[in-house]
Amino acid sequence: MFNLIMRSVEWNTGRGSIEIGRIFEYTEAHVSAQFRVNNLPALDMLLTLPCLFMQEGTGDEVAYVGQLNRARVTGGDVSFEYSLDVEVPFFLNSFVYEHRIELDMPRDFEFSRNHWAVKDVDLYRFLLRSVRPRRQRPTVFQIAEHESIEALLVSVMMPFNAEFDAVFTGVQSAATGVGLRCRRADDIWENPSIIQDVVALIDRSRIVVCDCTGRNPNVFYEAGIAHTLGREVILIAQAEHDIPFDLRHLRFIRYRDNAQGIAELAVALQARMQTIIGH
Repeated sequence: MFNLIMRSVEWNTGRGSIEIGRIFEYTEAHVSAQFRVNNLPALDMLLTLPCLFMQEGTGDEVAYVGQLNRARVTGGDVSFEYSLDVEVPFFLNSFVYEHRIELDMPRDFEFSRNHWAVKDVDLYRFLLRSVRPRRQRPTVFQIAEHESIEALLVSVMMPFNAEFDAVFTGVQSAATGVGLRCRRADDIWENPSIIQDVVALIDRSRIVVCDCTGRNPNVFYEAGIAHTLGREVILIAQAEHDIPFDLRHLRFIRYRDNAQGIAELAVALQARMQTIIGH
């Protein structure tokens, strides 16, 4: 069996709550009976089950597997603390919807209502049978065996040059405007090699912004990695000729290197990011 908690917000805080009256919605009566004491949810028993954490929707919303660590009744709600299992790759709601019968989620409207259900399904056995196989990994640098994308992370690939600091500030402004956080590759030092830091940052990013200005070969290499890993890539440049031939079939945002130009860049980037995260 497993808990299914569906909410209208993303799972990124480690804490949550749900109306007590919505616990055991879309749960078979014989299952819910096993987890009730004096007609109240037996929270200690529910904490022993794995949990599927989902955001409402049937598209590219991200679903996670994890564990409920604590739970208690506070007024008319159940407040809980949770952790996501980093060893289990995330998957999309569209995948869950495709397999909704196997997961005992046959009703479409279950995907659009905050609730806490208990499903009489072996979640881990289902995942072992259905989730995509482990990916082949490169030898020049390391990537995690399973993807672990941070839903709010934007990374920026640009030359390691102070001349681009104002541009980065503009990208940060755009990201903040849509509730995302932004990191630049040269702001981190987590591994002995620079390329490993860069790749690790790209691999966990929801969106990758690549500034092709000056035709910097490192940026082109990083853009190729981001495309290969299937990330959402936004190309920006100060001139059309900065975009290499192999990428000219893709849209890019052109900007001017002055205060007004960077402000306009931030507006255009914010609109593009909003479109990406809104899908």
